[in-house]
Amino acid sequence: MGNVYVVGIAGGSASGKTTIVEQVREHFGSQIEIIGHDSYYLAHNNMPYEERCKLNYDHPDAFETSRLVEDVLKLKAGETISRPVYDYTIHNRSTDTVLVEPRKIILLEGILVLENEALRNLMDLKVFVDTDADERIMRRISRDTLERGRSIESIVTQYRNTVKPMHDRYVEPTKYYADIIIPWGGENAVGIDMLMQYLKAHL
Repeated sequence: MGNVYVVGIAGGSASGKTTIVEQVREHFGSQIEIIGHDSYYLAHNNMPYEERCKLNYDHPDAFETSRLVEDVLKLKAGETISRPVYDYTIHNRSTDTVLVEPRKIILLEGILVLENEALRNLMDLKVFVDTDADERIMRRISRDTLERGRSIESIVTQYRNTVKPMHDRYVEPTKYYADIIIPWGGENAVGIDMLMQYLKAHL
């Protein structure tokens, strides 16, 4: 796998993945690069906003995962990539990109990063953040109203129609690919510390 160590962190929506990733980033600083699977949502430039709002963003086909696989391969080969940017407020990919350079550790974070076999095979460590569904929906409502400007009604409708069924069908089964399972996400200080120690030992 070369000098780049790739870690996948999956789990349900609002399970605490981002909280864990940010703590890892704070601890390891410039030794680490974080890439969110959400950045690789497909662009729908020819589709009206109203139609984009109705898309299923929790299905594997919503992502351009093949590009993420290519980008991880480039990073592992020591190459710089141009990572896409996704704008949640318009439900579409932005025209901006972000230059990402190789780091000793690459963290891939997202609900479905363990679903794709090709992507999974590039990982040295696979982590699943396992949080109760009631807690996740409450966190999602809080996050999406404050950070993404969405109404509670739209969040609940999306959760019922796509988030929960897609979680049960595609996200939850990937837990069995994980090397490490961290219950309760960012609230699990012991689990996070174990992950930190594992990464520190690798470095």
